[in-house]
Amino acid sequence: MAITWLLERMGEQDDATAIVWHDQGYSYRDLLGAIESWGQELDSAGVVSGSIVAFEGDYAPSECALLLALWDRGAIAVPLTATVAAEREKFLSIAEAQVMIEFDDADRWALSRRAVVPQNPITLDFIQSGDPGLIVFSSGSTGESKAILHNGSALLEKFRARRHQMRVLTFLLLDHLGGINTLLYTLSNGGTVVAAQGRDADSICHAIENHRVQLLPASPTFLNMLLVTEAYRRHDLSSLELITYGTEVMPETTLRRMRELLPTIRFQQTYGLSEVGVLRSQSKDSDSLWVKVGGEGFETKIVDGTLWIRAASAMVGYLNAPSPFDDEGWLNTEDAVEVDGEYIRILGRRTDIINVGGQKVYPAEVESVLLEMPNVRDATVQGAPNPILGTIVTARLRLVEPEDPRALKERVRAFCRDRLASYKLPVKVEVVDAELFGARYKRHRGGRTSTSAEPGVVEHAPS
Repeated sequence: MAITWLLERMGEQDDATAIVWHDQGYSYRDLLGAIESWGQELDSAGVVSGSIVAFEGDYAPSECALLLALWDRGAIAVPLTATVAAEREKFLSIAEAQVMIEFDDADRWALSRRAVVPQNPITLDFIQSGDPGLIVFSSGSTGESKAILHNGSALLEKFRARRHQMRVLTFLLLDHLGGINTLLYTLSNGGTVVAAQGRDADSICHAIENHRVQLLPASPTFLNMLLVTEAYRRHDLSSLELITYGTEVMPETTLRRMRELLPTIRFQQTYGLSEVGVLRSQSKDSDSLWVKVGGEGFETKIVDGTLWIRAASAMVGYLNAPSPFDDEGWLNTEDAVEVDGEYIRILGRRTDIINVGGQKVYPAEVESVLLEMPNVRDATVQGAPNPILGTIVTARLRLVEPEDPRALKERVRAFCRDRLASYKLPVKVEVVDAELFGARYKRHRGGRTSTSAEPGVVEHAPS
């Protein structure tokens, strides 16, 4: 099977720690033993090549072993997490899952069969290949969540080349391609997957300190929360060597402050999409938002200032939507970019651009300025209809301490006036009490999740 080489490589590690879960280490020998045990359980449940199996939990050793056991027999895995509980039944229906396995916090599991016979022609055609499969769901930020079918063999292929062996924290969730990418990268290189017990700043920093984590994949929103909470002051982060960031545009303010506070750590921007996988990336330097993306198996081009990608690891297809690829296999990412030789700078999604009297405003630029203001904990920017200009810039702020709304609005305009062009100044300022981001630590704009770096997911791809 396509996964044989990975299992053999994992076997080389023997007693080395593969996964840390609930602060307890599990060796590669333990993980391989769990994969073998799952093989017996799946035999008993009648799971064979082409079976569609959904499972819900976290980075527990049993769950990670289940994913690999499913792929070892050519089954199609559908990982889910508690964050999609409200849509679980719909997702199971779209995926046509035939088996559901649920895990609890103690890594206990329960299996149930579903009376489902796959009918989707894309799935049926894929099953004939005998390859392992993966179904993940987009965040639904631009409408209905899309079910994305991947060939597991194609996803695994890029991990054959040996790279850095590292202790990696699993900030990213396992039900999106970035979380799968983190898991496979770490295991294929004999590293250690460290599962944090919470995703707040202190829990993440606690895990870094306790388990000497070297690599933290995170979102800019989380890094901003790290700055706001000052959790970095309460924990020893000296083991960290690399922080990768993606899923949304990084505010210059956040990157600059992180670099000032953690000058010995390298920062690397990443880029990927649920539809094509995670590209290899190389930031111009740790202080720069300019990044080179691509690598073996990927082609890129810029058309009218927009990034397009063609990939060997492109998805098999959407199960509930038309294909987004053109006849030559190119995908329009809808990300506006600037170009400097081999490097690009991601400005934001075309759909997020605010058109003020014919002038373009990128929300991330205005948000970066607002985050510099005293007493501002977080900020999001979006457009709102205006009878004269067509659209105006509006800002939603979460404050550290309460402040008079009228005085705040004047302070915002005064602060931004010297830093932004007049048409970029927020006309309307709203103070909110709730967090401005969701469970995946991505900013919400206008009641929906921003995906300014990608349509589905941007995660960690060490260079």
